[in-house]
Amino acid sequence: MSTLHTINKSPYSNSTLSSCIKVCSTSDAILLLEDGVFGAIKSAPDSVQLQELILLGVRVFAISADVKARGLTEKLMASVELIDYDSFVQLTIEHRCVQSWY
Repeated sequence: MSTLHTINKSPYSNSTLSSCIKVCSTSDAILLLEDGVFGAIKSAPDSVQLQELILLGVRVFAISADVKARGLTEKLMASVELIDYDSFVQLTIEHRCVQSWY
C-alpha cells in the first residue's frame, strides 16, 4: 500500500520531515507544501536523507506556488518535482493513503 506523505512544516523549526523519512517506503511519495518546501532546498537539514530516498525510488514533490512565494526556485534539489494543486489532487487519487505530518 502506497502512502502520500504531506509535510507543511519547515525542517529548520520542526522534525516532521525527519520523522517522515524514517518511515517512508519505496512505493511512497512525499509532498512538500507551505513552509515544508524549505525541505527541498539543497542545504536543508534532511537533504542528504531525502536524496537517498529519491535514489531508492521515492518521488518527492513540492507545490510550485509555495516554492515561488518563498523565493526558493533556484535553491531546490534537481530531483524534486514541482507541481500545482491539481497535480496534488491527482497524487491523492494515486495513493491509497494520505498521511499529513504536523
